[in-house]
Amino acid sequence: MKNREIIKAISAGKYKGKKLKLPSMQSTRSTKSILKESYFDTIQFSIVDEIFVEVFGGSGSMGLEALSRGAKHSYFIEKDKKAFDILQQNCDFIDKQNSTCIKADSFEYFPSLVDALENKAFFYFDPPFSIRDGMDEIYEKVYNLILNLPQDKINLIAIEHMSSYRLPALIGQYSFQKIKKFGKSSLSYYL
Repeated sequence: MKNREIIKAISAGKYKGKKLKLPSMQSTRSTKSILKESYFDTIQFSIVDEIFVEVFGGSGSMGLEALSRGAKHSYFIEKDKKAFDILQQNCDFIDKQNSTCIKADSFEYFPSLVDALENKAFFYFDPPFSIRDGMDEIYEKVYNLILNLPQDKINLIAIEHMSSYRLPALIGQYSFQKIKKFGKSSLSYYL
C-alpha cells in the first residue's frame, strides 16, 4: 500500500482552494479547520497589511491562510527537518515572496525574530500538545516566550492548546481575553 500524501486547502482569500501538504502526524499536529476558521473570523480584516508569526510552523497553514486573507508577510519557525521541508514547499507554492521560513528551535530563535520585527504582529502559538513525550513543560516554555514580548510588537497573541489545560489569566503584562473550545483543542486569546 502506498503512502498517501496528506493535504489541506486554503479556505478563503486570494489563494482559496490551493492545496497545502501536511507533515506526518508523528512530527506535527495540524490545526483543525473549524478552529482556523474561528480564529480568522475573530481577526477578520485586522490582518490586512499586517505581519503574522506562526511560532511553531508545521505545514504553515495558519500563516499561509493569513497571507491569503491579506497579511503583508508571514514568518514561520520550525525545527523538525521533515516538517520544515514541507513548510518550505508550501510557502514556495503559495506565496514565496511574502513568506520567511526559519529552520530553528522556536524557544531559541523566537526572541531574535521579535527583535528584528519593525512592526506589530499577530503571534500564533501552536506548540506540540503536552501529551507527547518530552513535552511536559511545553506551556511554561511558551509563557516564557510571551513574557518577554514587548507591547509595541503585539497586535494579538493566540495560543492553541489542549482543552483540558487551563491557561492563566495573566502571562506577564498580557491578559486573557477569551477562549474558544473545539473538542480536544482550544484557542485562547491574550492582549
